[in-house]
Amino acid sequence: MTCTSPFRWTSSARSDAGRVREINEDACLDQPEPGRWAVADGMGGHAVGDLASRLVVDALSRLAPPLSMKTTLADARARLQQANRQLREEAARRQVQRIGSTIIVLLACDRFCGYLWAGDSRLYLHRQGQLRQLTRDHSQVEELKSLGVITEEEARHHPAQHMITRAVGATDVLDLEEDVIEVVDGDVFLLCSDGLSNEVSDAEILEVLSTVACEHASAELIERAIAHGGRDNITAVVVQAQDAYASDKTLLNPAP
Repeated sequence: MTCTSPFRWTSSARSDAGRVREINEDACLDQPEPGRWAVADGMGGHAVGDLASRLVVDALSRLAPPLSMKTTLADARARLQQANRQLREEAARRQVQRIGSTIIVLLACDRFCGYLWAGDSRLYLHRQGQLRQLTRDHSQVEELKSLGVITEEEARHHPAQHMITRAVGATDVLDLEEDVIEVVDGDVFLLCSDGLSNEVSDAEILEVLSTVACEHASAELIERAIAHGGRDNITAVVVQAQDAYASDKTLLNPAP
């Protein structure tokens, strides 16, 4: 028995190299039917960042049909640990210090979504007119913010902005953070790389997710990031949950 969802999931995804970088080292997964989405932001130079992000996304694309939230999260963890080992071996083979990738993955099961992440690719939730960042960046800047050393505005332009503390391929054992959230009708999730979150403010993200249809929202967010400078690769995946049987929906039941 697979873990079905009562929601109809729609999503859109777009990735762009931006205005400065020649190679797009981001990758994304957009699979609304089985309820799985991901964004990976590769790093490592020597044209291997794109290899890292693609390997991570490919690993997640082969997840088994979920039996429960617990089993699908465990499966995702196992596949990401395997990807971590492969990237460590590839770095050793190429004699480079590190080939790595951030990861944020969202998985739908029953009335819940589980998510796993490492690095500074983010997951946001737009619910009932409010925007909330569900993930906490694994970065030096986030640690400085949590200690009260710098403000939110200072963090956006801090010299250590791109220094992350966790990633797939960074260490021999991958340290993933995990959480689960109950979904409600109309929820909109945004998975994105830091090329988006560093260029587009939370207020702008909220505006787009509130006013632009899901199928066009990812493209609109990318265009705004490019308009603001596009200094990094930019990826956005927008996911919407719709419950056809929610209590506030009008249902048609023709008379016999």
